[in-house]
Amino acid sequence: MNRNLQTVLLSGVLLAAAATSLSGCAPLIVGGAVMTGIVATDRRTTGAQVEDEGIELKLASAVRQELGDRVHLNVTSFNRKVLLSGEARTTADKERAEKLAQSQENVQSVVNDLAVQAPSSLTQRSKDTVTTSQVKAAFIDAKDLQVNSIKVVTERGIVYLMGRVTAREATRATDIVRKIGGVSKVIRVFEEISEEELKRLSQPPMAK
Repeated sequence: MNRNLQTVLLSGVLLAAAATSLSGCAPLIVGGAVMTGIVATDRRTTGAQVEDEGIELKLASAVRQELGDRVHLNVTSFNRKVLLSGEARTTADKERAEKLAQSQENVQSVVNDLAVQAPSSLTQRSKDTVTTSQVKAAFIDAKDLQVNSIKVVTERGIVYLMGRVTAREATRATDIVRKIGGVSKVIRVFEEISEEELKRLSQPPMAK
C-alpha cells in the first residue's frame, strides 16, 4: 500500500471513529467532508466557492430548524448546484427539504436523492466515511485525475461525484469508483466541460 493510500485511509478511519463515538451528533452534514482549504485545483471561481459554502451552511441551518431529526441530510453544493443525500422519514419531509434548498439565495438547481426511510446507523455512516477516503485515495493514485476538483459523498454505499470535469474524466472517475469494495452504486452529478476549457483552467495564473 503506498503512502498516499495509507494517509487517506488513516484519516478516514479516524473520522469514522470520531463519528461513531459522537452518538449525539447533529443529523445534518455540510459539504460531505471535512474542509481541506485546498483551492489551487478547484475549477470554480472564487465567488462560486464562497457562495457554495454559504448555501451549505444556510440550508443546513434552515432544515435543522424546520425538520430537526426527521431527516439525516447531507448538503453538498458545487458551483451553485445542490445535492441532497441521506434519509428522510416521510415523502413530505423529503419534498420540504427540496423546497428549502430551492429557496436559498444563489441556488441554481437541486438534485434531491434523499431516501424515504429511517436514518442510517452510525455504523453505516462510519463505513461511508471510509469509502469516501478510499475513493479519494484511488483518485490520487490514478495520476490522471485532480482529486481536489471532484467532491465525493457517500451514503449507504452509494457514491456521489460532483465537479466540473470533462467527459473523459467523468468516465475515468466512475470506472475507478465501481472497482472499490462496498460501493453499491455511483451517481454522477457532474458539470461537463470541454477539453479546451480544462486546458485553460489548468494553466497557471499570469503574474501581475
